[in-house]
Amino acid sequence: MYQKIVKVINRAGIHARPAALLVQTAKDFECEISFEREDDRINGKSIMGIITLGAAFGAEITIIAEGKDEKEAVEALAKLFENKFEEE
Repeated sequence: MYQKIVKVINRAGIHARPAALLVQTAKDFECEISFEREDDRINGKSIMGIITLGAAFGAEITIIAEGKDEKEAVEALAKLFENKFEEE
């Protein structure tokens, strides 16, 4: 298992477009991917799950992956957060 804590730094938070971008990226990997916020843990390959996290600006999310390409998956997803989902 590999995990990393990221922060939502784009002003609009995670809405439909960033959620779709996360799912598209997650589906490129074979490992199991989850996002965790507070007490909620959702499937990282589910757009509805990601949207239901309600992650606004400043929210901290833990990206968790388990499988053969887990490190690459987490780093690719974390980069989307760091780049503000290419929105700003």
